[in-house]
Amino acid sequence: MSGSPEGAQSLRAAPGVSAEALLDSAYRKNTWRLVVILVIAYVVNYLDRNSIAFAGLTMNMALGLTARQFGLAAGLSVASYSLLEVPSNLFMQRVGARLWLSRIMITWGIAAGAGALVIGPYSLSLSRLVLGAAEAGFFPGVLMYLSTWFPSRYRTRVFAWFLLGIPLSSVVGGPAAGLLLGMNGYLHLAGWQWIYIAEGAPAIVLGVLTYVLLVDDPREAKWLTPDERHALLDALANERRSGVHHDFSAAMKDARVLILTVIQFGFTLGTYGIGIWLPLILKQHHLTNLRIGLLSVPPYLAACIAMLLWARSADRNEKQIFHLTLSCALAAAGLIGSALSPALVPRLAGLTIALIGATSARAIFWAIPPRFLVGTAAAGGLAFINSVGTLGGFFGPFLMGWLKDLTGSFDSGLALMGLIILISAAFSAVLPTFERDG
Repeated sequence: MSGSPEGAQSLRAAPGVSAEALLDSAYRKNTWRLVVILVIAYVVNYLDRNSIAFAGLTMNMALGLTARQFGLAAGLSVASYSLLEVPSNLFMQRVGARLWLSRIMITWGIAAGAGALVIGPYSLSLSRLVLGAAEAGFFPGVLMYLSTWFPSRYRTRVFAWFLLGIPLSSVVGGPAAGLLLGMNGYLHLAGWQWIYIAEGAPAIVLGVLTYVLLVDDPREAKWLTPDERHALLDALANERRSGVHHDFSAAMKDARVLILTVIQFGFTLGTYGIGIWLPLILKQHHLTNLRIGLLSVPPYLAACIAMLLWARSADRNEKQIFHLTLSCALAAAGLIGSALSPALVPRLAGLTIALIGATSARAIFWAIPPRFLVGTAAAGGLAFINSVGTLGGFFGPFLMGWLKDLTGSFDSGLALMGLIILISAAFSAVLPTFERDG
């Protein structure tokens, strides 16, 4: 990310206080006020998306689901999410992030809790479609929102903190799901039903808090001093002047947008494929549900730490694309290594490496599009990249389930996901050529 001196020179600083110091102070205050609650919301978001992974430990047998039916249902939320992503993000630009993000959280919490009512493969698929529709626009909406509060030199770190919600959801969700499955029979509900109910309710509370705590525009940020506010607004204005001020349709023709979409498809396919199937992969080793929940923590905890360190390095060296290429290659190596090592310890080690790479790739990736997309181009471009790229979240779980039914093993699915992420690494490596041309 650029921390260019020419941008800093135009900032208005108070006497005796440098422009950089004012920006650093604004960054810290905005992080505590805005990013913390959004990280918590994203933790809950991924708890609800991946609640099906742990529910499947007992739900699949209770409802008579095949691996293909389970994988299809798990991915369908991504299909409806992707379909409604662009209109949701464009609508948010009209009504404001505060109101729209709050609405998204409340409706997805209701939809997630309703998963406890499913009775078979069709109702499960329907509930996942509704969940995806309810949460459509949340992720790119938050990215667009944060891009209006943080200059480019801070975005990799800010996005990494926000994206920490993905691995953190599994650190929290694994043990919690194991305990909730132990509530089987309480109030005449199955353990898998308690997972949906207990993990959906917090989203409704967070939706209300988001409406109370968020502010749509930095000009309304009462927690910033006037000098901090001026410095921040000047830095953001400088970046908008250097961005691409074209409309939504023109953004779709930008080669960089299309390449980034392919890259995201690959690493998203891997993260969803692992996230949805990890509990069932571990179950093949005859572990208890609680132990499966506990064993799912170390891979995601390692991914949390690695993602923050990787993002910090990418920001400091200003080599985001190099770090993106390397992280995608690491994810591919981990998945292929896991496919070749069916024993518990080496397989879990390979999946940990894959999660480190794929999770780090996601954090670095989303700091790249705002470098050349602003305004309507940013709203539409970010949503387009995420909606099409996120379809990897449908194909990952589905391919794993289909190949599991076909071969009786997870090995072929893991290997195929590794090869697809390797393609993402290749596209990342050629992206700098188009950046220079753009």
